[in-house]
Amino acid sequence: MSKIDAMFKDDRYEFLRKKYREERDRRMRPEGDAQYVPVKGKYARYVDHDPNVDEVIEREPINDEVGTIIIGGGWAGLMAAGRLTEQGVHDIRIIDDAADFGGAWYWNRYPGCQCDVDSYCYLPMLEVTGYMPEKKYSDAPEIYGYAQILAKHYNLYDKAVFQTRVTEMRWNESAKRWILKTNRGDVMTAQFVVLAPGLTSRAKLPNIPGLEDFKGHVFHTSRWDYDYTGGSYTDPHLTNLADKKVGIIGTGCTAIQCIPYLAESSEHLTVFQRTPSAIDVRANKETDPEWFRSQEPGWQIRRRKNLDDLINNRTVEEDMIRDGWTDIAWRLQAGEFPVGQISFDDDSPTKIVKALELADFEKMAEIRDRVDETVKNPEVAEKLKAWYGHLCKRPTFNDQYLDTFNRPNVTLVDTADTQGVERVTENGVVANGVEYPLDCLILSTGFEQASSYDLRLAVDIFGRDGESLYDHWGQGMRTLHGHSVHGFPNWFFIGASQVGVTFNFVAVVEPVAEHVAHIIAEAQRQGAETVEATAEAEEAWVKEVKKNMLNLDFLDACTPGYYNNEGKFREATATFWGDWYYGGLFHFIDMLADWRKAGDMEGMTVE
Repeated sequence: MSKIDAMFKDDRYEFLRKKYREERDRRMRPEGDAQYVPVKGKYARYVDHDPNVDEVIEREPINDEVGTIIIGGGWAGLMAAGRLTEQGVHDIRIIDDAADFGGAWYWNRYPGCQCDVDSYCYLPMLEVTGYMPEKKYSDAPEIYGYAQILAKHYNLYDKAVFQTRVTEMRWNESAKRWILKTNRGDVMTAQFVVLAPGLTSRAKLPNIPGLEDFKGHVFHTSRWDYDYTGGSYTDPHLTNLADKKVGIIGTGCTAIQCIPYLAESSEHLTVFQRTPSAIDVRANKETDPEWFRSQEPGWQIRRRKNLDDLINNRTVEEDMIRDGWTDIAWRLQAGEFPVGQISFDDDSPTKIVKALELADFEKMAEIRDRVDETVKNPEVAEKLKAWYGHLCKRPTFNDQYLDTFNRPNVTLVDTADTQGVERVTENGVVANGVEYPLDCLILSTGFEQASSYDLRLAVDIFGRDGESLYDHWGQGMRTLHGHSVHGFPNWFFIGASQVGVTFNFVAVVEPVAEHVAHIIAEAQRQGAETVEATAEAEEAWVKEVKKNMLNLDFLDACTPGYYNNEGKFREATATFWGDWYYGGLFHFIDMLADWRKAGDMEGMTVE
């Protein structure tokens, strides 16, 4: 018997599998995604405003024609506009409901907000701008500032229409143009439209009875109210909370960053948790200027590829990143775990899967040990332990969060047995049959990342013959290479669907934005009125995506969350993981480059 087979016959590992299943089942809710509500109607007031500006700038409605309209001023929209500019396409308009560029980094201004991916991989176009990130993991104000740097680099401010939301886009077949309507009464015409909404453009709210009855103050973390809490975007000392009882629902990536600041400032903080996050070491550090200057041309792509190879367990000579994202893979390759002892034979895939599972078990055990080492109260520590696979939920990294639960003014309320809080009253939140009086309730409940496409995009889209995009996608998303849809001429999508899979969203958005810009510029060079994916090419790409789909058994075994549609992954037509292309991120990027190089616009009709 091999060493690895012996390890997996150890009772500890069967115990972990059983424990993971039990903890998953405790949190399963029959309604799945219906435990959240769309941000409209009576719920719109929680997020349908901008706390970062004093007022909406008044203007007359716009009624004109533009060559290309880009919807979204985050990374995807910025890069699409930048690449179009490089291609000589200048008749551009960018529309966003924010008051500036930045996308998620405009809206997310909560205290402690920080990127969880290596800045040198995450921030786009660093070799274009020459910008040096301040730290290995950039803070939100720096990222927002960098979005402004990119916009100024390409002279995009004069092309922007801010504080405006597109509500409908409709194809006019006779004119061969898109007609766009907005919430400001605009009616704009465009030959090309690029929808670039990002992953976190639409906040998600919990469907908790009584939420609208609460007489205290309520806000979503993406609409942080510094007027109420005190402090500011750059000064996270929330002085106005000194006499306030504050509650926060959610313990995901956002919450673990802002909770230490809430605890430090408030009279009392109550944290309502359904599922604990896996809290790994952050160990942030400032950028070494000498190291940064020593990087040779092409360094950012090489670094991104190194990250992608490690996460996907491909052999590399070094780990350039060396953090919690790459730790498991590097251990396997460095031989710390038995994968290094596997001899390749007919049973090698099974052995490798076992080795990966073993490494995952060990990693999560270390994360749980960190809880015991930090949190003094054993009962509280037990509630903070993550019992699931490392990538069942997005991993988190923080060096202050766990210690927060040693403070006397912090209460952790674990709601696993009731699958969340029960209700909200006029005076507080009821969980596990107990009412917790609150002055302020903060919703850290995430974004529409795996819900239906109409909720994610929040704009009515009608293509040829008045067909709704959402009807076209009624049985699942259908695109060519993630960006073009048959029946929707001159319409392009830049997002995280049917493109190369990655945890570093920008790494795939950047090449797709470049690709879309190439198609638009090439259509204009050819004097074409329309460019559109063929039905055959769309069908072929959908089959290719489904052929490489992620192992559904892994998602079934995971604790409920947006990664697996709250445990209802197999029943959903719109999913987070199901829409990715699993043939490899850089294989996907190379495929797009080869397509452009061939020059024949294969799979598209150009007329």
